Amino acid sequence: MYIRHEVLPYWGIVLVAGLLVSALVRRKRRTWRFSLACGLLPAAVLAFYFGWFFRDPDRAPPGDPSAVLAAADGRVAQVVQLDEERFRTAAAFSGLNEEQVARFLSGGKVLRVSIFLSLFDVHVNRAPIAGDSIFLGYFPGRHIFTFKDKSSDYNQHNSILFMGGETWCLVNQIVGPIARRVVYWPDHNRPVPLMAGDRIGMMKFGSRLDMYFPADEVTLLSSVGDRVRAGETVMARINKGTLH
Repeated sequence: MYIRHEVLPYWGIVLVAGLLVSALVRRKRRTWRFSLACGLLPAAVLAFYFGWFFRDPDRAPPGDPSAVLAAADGRVAQVVQLDEERFRTAAAFSGLNEEQVARFLSGGKVLRVSIFLSLFDVHVNRAPIAGDSIFLGYFPGRHIFTFKDKSSDYNQHNSILFMGGETWCLVNQIVGPIARRVVYWPDHNRPVPLMAGDRIGMMKFGSRLDMYFPADEVTLLSSVGDRVRAGETVMARINKGTLH
């Protein structure tokens, strides 16, 4: 299984910390074997966890053009329909312009699906639909625990807009009090064409990912409590006749 190179600084930190602990124990006139065990055994456990956290397994998207795929691994924490007022508040917090807001509100309602990622889930994110991926920006905010619903409205996050031929999707990579960094890998300065299931970025440690859709353009297949896998789980299907 591939482990992302972003793990290297974390491995370096735990190695240095392990050696420092070993040196401190050695100063207490302990044997080298005991000292190394005290420092390097915990470091090895942490190194194993970081390797597990930064794993990036291959995924096999279904290849169905009507499928809307999960953008993150985890558990569906919330499914809500937002009215115009509430979506406009979320849109302002995500950098959408008026034309883009109108596109999402074309049917009057916007669907938001929230996925909660635990510390043991794969944290690599993937494109939910095929189309142009546009980085809207990184938006500062609060650090509410991401298992709380209000984190969708207040926490700092990355916003990415996916413009497909049949529907659009807004993805927010949301950080909490522990996960302080989210990463978007494609070009930040221009639209990037992607296929559904392509890797788009990563959220470091427990996080939340929100997906927004025009409610009249998709039929939701997932419900609260479902376990989903990025790039594989079909969370919704694009309705026929929504081609623009």
